Amino acid sequence: VIGLIMTIFGTGLAKFLSDFFVKTESGNARCQAAFEVFTAKIPLLSDSLGIVSKVLFNYGFLFYLTIVIAIGAGLFLKKTRTGLNLRAVGENPATADAAGISVTRYKYFASCIGSGLVGVAGIFCTMEFKSGAWAIADVDSIEAFGWLAVALVIFALWKPWMAIIGSFLFGMLCNLNNYMPL
Repeated sequence: VIGLIMTIFGTGLAKFLSDFFVKTESGNARCQAAFEVFTAKIPLLSDSLGIVSKVLFNYGFLFYLTIVIAIGAGLFLKKTRTGLNLRAVGENPATADAAGISVTRYKYFASCIGSGLVGVAGIFCTMEFKSGAWAIADVDSIEAFGWLAVALVIFALWKPWMAIIGSFLFGMLCNLNNYMPL
């Protein structure tokens, strides 16, 4: 529910704030300086290894950061006491409360961290897939990625490892139209 609310709120906030950014002739908001920073490639590895460079090292730093965050979240949830407490709160809040775990604190913590990660995901999608621009009133707008992210969380069954696999699957399916004849 919080994911749906944050998606709707973020979409509206982005459209509202875009009126204060520099717009292109197409009516899209764009910040060129941020785009250049977020899409900078790894200097030596992105062009020196041929096909290996194109497959593994031809992305901006946010791509690698998201993989590190997903693996770190999986380890955090499985291997730390705080992560296990968080899982207990998510699975059965009444039992976690009876065990002395502050359910409200953990829910607030999870909502704040999750919202921050959604923000990072929005930046990643805007910079990588939309060249740093988001459409104001277009069918091909960035809010479609927000709904795709909600679907990915449901598909992954709230497991970070499945989210990585689902991300690759969704990414391949999204790019499949580039290779399909019309």
